[in-house]
This record gives sequence, C-alpha cells and structure tokens, in this order.
Amino acid sequence: MAVKSSPKAKTSTKPKKRPKQAKPEDAAWTYRGYQLQTSEFVTAMVHLFRAEVQRANVWRQRLDTTTNWAVVATGATLSIAFSQSNVHHGIILLNTLLVFWFLFIEARRYRYYELWSYRVRLMETDFYAAMLVPPFHPSPDWAENLAESLLTPSFPISIWEAFGRRLRRNYYWIFLILFASWVAKIWLFPTPPASLEEFISRAAVGPISGEIMIGLGFLFYIFLTVFALATITMTRATGEVLPRFGDEVAMAGPSGQGKPKGLRALMALGQRRRQFLAMIITGKAEAVSNRILSELGRGVTAINGKGMYTGEDRTVLMCALTVSEVHNLKAAVAKEDPQAFVIVSPAQEILGRGFNPLAGE
Repeated sequence: MAVKSSPKAKTSTKPKKRPKQAKPEDAAWTYRGYQLQTSEFVTAMVHLFRAEVQRANVWRQRLDTTTNWAVVATGATLSIAFSQSNVHHGIILLNTLLVFWFLFIEARRYRYYELWSYRVRLMETDFYAAMLVPPFHPSPDWAENLAESLLTPSFPISIWEAFGRRLRRNYYWIFLILFASWVAKIWLFPTPPASLEEFISRAAVGPISGEIMIGLGFLFYIFLTVFALATITMTRATGEVLPRFGDEVAMAGPSGQGKPKGLRALMALGQRRRQFLAMIITGKAEAVSNRILSELGRGVTAINGKGMYTGEDRTVLMCALTVSEVHNLKAAVAKEDPQAFVIVSPAQEILGRGFNPLAGE
C-alpha cells in the first residue's frame, strides 16, 4: 500500500528586514571605560550652572545682610543720639567705625560672590550664548578657564576693587549721613554754640581735643572720597553685566529719522540689537568669504584693491552683523587668514535681509 507523502513547506530565502538602528552618538568624553555622550555633557553643564547660580544667590544674600546691619545700626544710633540731649556725640563716631568694619566684611564677601558670579557669567557668554547663535562655536579657552577656576579657585577681584565697589554703591552715602548727623549733634545739642571756638571745643572726645577730632574726621572722609574715585577704573572682574569680549559691545548710535524720540527713543535704544559693519582686508578673500557664509550665514561684499606701499593685491570684504556675531566673525577670519586686518565699527542702521525690512521705512 503506497503512502502519499505530504508536500514540503516552502521556505523563503529572502532575508527579513531588521529595524533600522539609530546611529550611535559620538562620545564627548571617555574616562576609564565610561563614555559621556553630548547630551549627558549638556545635562552636566546645566546642573553645574544651577549650582553656581545657587552659590551666587547665597553670597548675594550675605551681602544684603551686611548692608542691612549697617543701615539698622545707623538708624538705631541716630535715634538714640537725637532723642536725648545728654547723649554724647561719640556714639556716632563709634557707629562710623562699626559701619566701616561692616564695609570690610562686605568687601570680603563680595570677593566670594564674584568668584561664583564669574563662573556663571563664563557659562552664559561662552556656552549658552554660543548655543543661541549658530553654528555652535564656544570660545576656545572657556572650558580651560572654567576648569582652572574649579580646580584652583582664586578670587577674580582684588580686595581693593571690592572695597571700592561696595563703598561707591552703598556705604559712601551711609558715611555722609553719619558725618552730617555728627555735625548736627555737636551744633544743636544742648544749645547752638555761640562761636566757632565753642563748636570746636564740643567736638572733643575725652583727652583728644576738638581740633584733632575734626582733623581726623576730614582726613577720614578725604580718604574715602579718594579711594572711591581711584578704584573706579578697576574692572578686573567681569561682574554680572560687564561685557565679556571687549569694546565691540559699545552701543551703536540711534537713527534720527522714522524713529521714536524722547523717552520712547531711550527705551527703544535699550531694546534694540546692536548692529555693526565689519571690513576685512585679506589676501584670501574667497576662503574667508566661504567661511563667513557657512558659519555665520551672512552675505559678504568684496571690493578689489591694492596695497599702497607693498603693491600686493588685496580684497576688502564688507559684512553686516549683530553684536552676538562679532566674536564668531573674528574666529572665522582667524581660521583662514590670521594675517587679515579686521575693522568692526557700529552701524547707524542696517536694512535688508536678515535685519529690519527695507519696505515701509
């Protein structure tokens, strides 16, 4: 009896499609077998930024606390000094010394505050600002500066500059109030003096004569005034609002026609993005132009010329840009022609593609 065999199942030789895997992300940092991806690096920077902001806030509150101590102590001292006629004017002098000690403490705290503020400002200008202006080109040395500040912390501001800043901003006015109150206390209590000699004699404190006390007072306030003026030019620390990249952030002048005037013009000036015109004199015009076009996305106009003394062919490239692109322009030109001559000047007004529209003006 014959047995009928069952037909064999057909097998397909066509390979099955596998799900397309995402391209692995390049590691931004590798250490002892661990790989830190770009997204993880950005996350770490965000947490570091938040930590430094919190540190700066803590020290800022300490600064405010010291100022509050000085104000409260001054208010209490003046209330006691002028509420009773038999209270000696020396209490105001003691309060002046106390406020001076508060100023010294606050200057020391301000140095710590500037340390955290420097790191925050460094990440704002060299990391986050670079992310907002494509392509992403952080300053070449920003990571080294931040790492150096983390590994070997040092104050970015001297004690003299910190002392001068806090003196000009807050304490000089407290000292002026104390000086005026000291003079008023001597003059008014218990009764106004009949002569200048009597006023000077009232200024005495114990065995120290009035002439010496008045002379010491004038020397003290002359010292404060000279110190406040002498430290104005000390801007070693970037601070919260000082620019990071130098003079190119100077304010461009406002346009006169078709713009608001008076108070509205001042308000609009603070909100307007600063615009500049860059002129680049180079012998590698094509390479520099392509670099600016690819990295900044700005158009370039070329004017052919020749050196007056050397006779070499040179090209003048003109490029309009905003304040956030000036640093990237310098870096782009330096990559192609380090010998180029770059001039960046404020522009009164720029109209056209990429800026304010020309139509309707």
